[in-house]
Amino acid sequence: MRLGRFRWWHVEEVLPIEADLFGAEQWSAAMFWNELANGHFYLAATDDDGTVLGYAGLAVYPPDEAWVQNVAVRRDAQRRGIGRLLLEALLAETARRGVRSTLLEVAADNAPAQRLYAGYGFEPIGVRRGYYQPSNTDALVMQRNED
Repeated sequence: MRLGRFRWWHVEEVLPIEADLFGAEQWSAAMFWNELANGHFYLAATDDDGTVLGYAGLAVYPPDEAWVQNVAVRRDAQRRGIGRLLLEALLAETARRGVRSTLLEVAADNAPAQRLYAGYGFEPIGVRRGYYQPSNTDALVMQRNED
């Protein structure tokens, strides 16, 4: 497995992963294009033949705040540490940029992801009611502060 920058050619390959993992709440190609056009930091985890296994994104808002935009791992590649590796790489980028506060939103019913984030020092700070549409699922807002 290799970790590298998420590039424009990855967009079409991640759309089926989005559809499988997030259903009606999946990101569109335009949303990914917008993230890349805005210079946000995105990574792709690929296997030896270049097939995307997972991806993650980070939006940094200088001087000291960042938002994890997404962390996703293809269903058949889950439970192999890829999500952890992606999250660790995003957090390394926040450290490199001197970010003091990193935030994210996670579905309130996604306990495995919440445990992953808590293991890296993220703590719940609020709830966004009905954030994910069309399912009307709440989002738990979590934050990690660097001391």
